[in-house]
Formats: sequence, C-alpha cells, structure tokens
Amino acid sequence: MSENSKFSALILGAFLFLGLFVLGYQLAGAVVKFKQFERTVKVKGLSEREYPADIVIWPIQFTVTGNEIEDVYKSIEQGKQKIQLFLEKHGVETDEISYSIPFIIDKYAEQYGNQARPEFRYTANQTVTIYSKHIKTVRKVMSSLSELGKQGIVFTGGGYQTQTEYLFTRLNEVKPEMIEEATRKAREVAIKFASDSKSRLGKIKSASQGQFSITARDKNNPHIKKIRVVSTVVYYLSD
Repeated sequence: MSENSKFSALILGAFLFLGLFVLGYQLAGAVVKFKQFERTVKVKGLSEREYPADIVIWPIQFTVTGNEIEDVYKSIEQGKQKIQLFLEKHGVETDEISYSIPFIIDKYAEQYGNQARPEFRYTANQTVTIYSKHIKTVRKVMSSLSELGKQGIVFTGGGYQTQTEYLFTRLNEVKPEMIEEATRKAREVAIKFASDSKSRLGKIKSASQGQFSITARDKNNPHIKKIRVVSTVVYYLSD
C-alpha cells in the first residue's frame, strides 16, 4: 500500500471515529433528556356535592282477605278509592297515581295433608304507586298515612318492592362543573407536589375521569343525594 493510501485510510478512520463519538454523545444526551421528560406525577381530584332528589317513587301496598272472590275484589276497589281520595286531598295529583294488578292467593289450593283450614280462603295484595316530582308534598303525605289505617286499610310492606325510591335525574346538568372542580383540585395537588420536590409542573400527559356515583346522604335522608366523582391526571415534571 502506498503512503498516500495509508494516509487516506487513517484520515477516513479518524473521521469515522469522530462521527461515532459525536453520535454516541448526542444519543446519550437524548436519552437523558427523554428520561427527564418522562418525570411525572399522578394526582387525583375529588368533587363531591349534595343535591335534593327530583323524583320520588312511593309504593303503598295494602291487603284484603275474604272467603268469596267477588267480595275480595270489591274490597280491593274500595281500598283503592279510599287511598286515591286521601292522596288527592293532600295534594297528590291524579296522574301521579297508578295501580298494579292485584296479587291473589287461594289458601285452600295451597293446603296439604291435615292442615287446619284457614279462616279466610283468599288473601289479596294491591299496590298503589305514586311517581311524583313534588317530593316535599309526598313526604308530608307519608307522615299522615295513619289516617288511612283508621279507615280500615291494612298496609303491608317491608320488602324490596315496597321501598320508597328517590331519584336524581339532573346528573348531566351538574357534570361539567363537577368535572372542572375535580380537575382543578387535582392540579392544586400536583402544584404542591412539584413545589415540595423543587420541580416545575408541566403539561398533562394523560387524564381519566372516574364514574359518577349517586348515593343517599345518610339512611335518614334518602331524599338528599350525594354526588361524587374523582378525576385522575398525570402531569409532566421538569427541573
């Protein structure tokens, strides 16, 4: 190999080495910057508010007994009329009242062996349901229900199907403000964390919104609803 060729190869090798060195330095710097850029903090923000329910569903179930099926149906109709007059008298509107199909049990048909014959052959359950937006009115009527007991109405209940329900149907109206509040509180927590760690809070990397939950404020006030949502936000941190 000539002297010129050796010199050219040496120069080429030097440039290749220098190029690889610079490339390696740049890649190392990029990795460091990337890792710094990936420094994050994950925070949660809570929004919790109380609102009055806007719908009440109140089932009133009563029972009649008898040995003649015709008399049982007559007693059911009389009971329905008494309840409707009572409800309307106390401010419940007619179109807020509905009636289920009576559920009638023939106890003779259920007898087995030498069991004693029951006093009344038929027992019928009838449910009157109030579906209303006027919650204050309905709750006031509930406290006066004993008036019907004095008229001979025998109430039954205690089961799941006869429990009063209170609904909150305006969730879409309150969602935007609550999401904004939850996100703002999450940012406040992130800023505090960044300050304590001597970092600066960057942009949002990701964010997710939890499910809205609607529960009674407590067992004694089911008509007051507690609405709750949690937002989770991941922020970048920088020095």
